[in-house]
Amino acid sequence: MSKDDEEKNARYRPCVGMTIFNAEGFVLVGERLDNPGAWQMPQGGIDEGEDPETAVFREMEEEIGTRAARIVTVIEDWIYYDIPPRTAKRLWGGKYKGQRQKWIALAFTGTDDDINLEAHSHPEFGRWKWVPLEDLLDYVVPFKRDVYSRVIEAFTDVPQMLKESEKEQA
Repeated sequence: MSKDDEEKNARYRPCVGMTIFNAEGFVLVGERLDNPGAWQMPQGGIDEGEDPETAVFREMEEEIGTRAARIVTVIEDWIYYDIPPRTAKRLWGGKYKGQRQKWIALAFTGTDDDINLEAHSHPEFGRWKWVPLEDLLDYVVPFKRDVYSRVIEAFTDVPQMLKESEKEQA
């Protein structure tokens, strides 16, 4: 990694994003408690020394109360985005200007009853629902639109892959 890349990475918090698909091919989104009306897919920081595949299940349990899923595919590249400066200052005291995310598509293997937004001592979401992948941009805050567009493009075939996989297992 070049010195420029290292400097860039230092300004962006390492994070994992989860695109959790149910059996119908819909994606889980939650409405943020700190920003009512703002919906997003679960995401969270990657701890020092932790790999994204480990972080995704830890964060999934913290945010939605379950690890009932399996990894389907991962976007190889990191996706970077800037957070509005006032929000970044409130969240991280100015240490980061945004996040660099590793996005992972997961097949949800549990039931809706397994989802518990209050499982963690500091819940992030007040409500959740399943939405079509192609409708994600209708929910997301403006500064995450480019990220979500890339995720939609990368994971557009996942619902069909899951349906085909289910048929093979039946």
